Amino acid sequence: MTAVSSATPPLAKYLASTDKRTRDKSIKKLSVFLSESSENALPKEDMDKLWKGIFYCFWMSDKPLVQQALADELAELVLMITTTSQSLAFLRGFWETMVREWSGIDRLRIDKYYMLVRRYINASFKLLSRAGWDKASCEEYNNIMTREGGPLCPSDLRVPTSLAYHLADIYIEELDKVMAAEEKSLPAPLNIVLAPFFNLAALTPNSTTYRRVQSTLLDPLFRSVTTQSASNSDDNTRTTKRRRLADSESLYPHLIQNACLADPSSGKLGSVPLKQGLSKYLFDTASNPDTKDSNRRKMYTLWKETDGEDLDD
Repeated sequence: MTAVSSATPPLAKYLASTDKRTRDKSIKKLSVFLSESSENALPKEDMDKLWKGIFYCFWMSDKPLVQQALADELAELVLMITTTSQSLAFLRGFWETMVREWSGIDRLRIDKYYMLVRRYINASFKLLSRAGWDKASCEEYNNIMTREGGPLCPSDLRVPTSLAYHLADIYIEELDKVMAAEEKSLPAPLNIVLAPFFNLAALTPNSTTYRRVQSTLLDPLFRSVTTQSASNSDDNTRTTKRRRLADSESLYPHLIQNACLADPSSGKLGSVPLKQGLSKYLFDTASNPDTKDSNRRKMYTLWKETDGEDLDD
C-alpha cells in the first residue's frame, strides 16, 4: 500500500459520493490500492477515514441485487490485501466502524448491513483458513472481536446487543460454508475459533445475551457434534436416543468433518474426541473464577447435557 497517507483521504471522499458512478469507480481504485504490497498498515486516522467512506458507500446503495453485489465486492477486499496482518488491520477498521455506526442505521437499511456483516464473517474465516489457522492470526482476530469496542466484548455497554446477537446467529453457519468451499483447508481449531462466544457466554452480565448465545450457537454446535457422534456409533450398540440422533441431519456437516480442538497440524479429529474436547472446554470455561455465577450454573447444566451421559445405555 504505497503513498498511504496522501491517497486515503480523497479516496474516502469519493467512496462517499452521492454519484453511483463515482462510488463504483472508487471501489475499483480501492481494490487496486489495497492489493499493492507494503510493509506498513494504514495509520489509524487514515483507516478511520477510509472506513467512514466505505460505510456510507454501502449506505447509499439501493436495490437488493446491487446491494448484494457491493457487499460481496467489499468483503472480497479482505482477501485482496497481500498480508494477513494487514487484512486483520482492515478488519479491525470494519468492526470499529460497525460498532460506532450501528445504532444510527435505520430500519430500512438494517437488513443490508446484516448481510454485509455476514459477508465479512465469511471472508474472515476464509482469511484464517488460507493462513492455515495460524494461532497468532486467530488470536489477533479474536482480540479484534472481544476487546473493548469489539462486537463481542462482554463488558462494553456501547456495543449494540443486536450486533452480537446477529453474530451468534450466523457465526458457525458461515464457518461451515467456508469449510465446505475450502476443500484442502486444514481442520478448523474450534476451541480457538469459537473462543469469543465461550468468553461472551461466561462473562456477559446480560441474561438475554447469554440465552441468545446458547440457543443459536452453543446448543446447535453440541447438537451437531452429538448427532455426528451418534451416527458413527456401532449399530449394534445404539440406544434409542443414539438412533434418533443418528437419523437427524447434522447442522454443520462440513465443519464437524474437518475440525480439531487447537492444533490444525495434528489433523482433524473424529466426532467423538471432538465432542469430548468441546465439552471439556465448556466445563473449563464455566469453572473459570471470572465467569459470572448465573452463567456458570447454566453452562454446567449445558455441560451435563452434552458430556456424553445422555448417550450412555
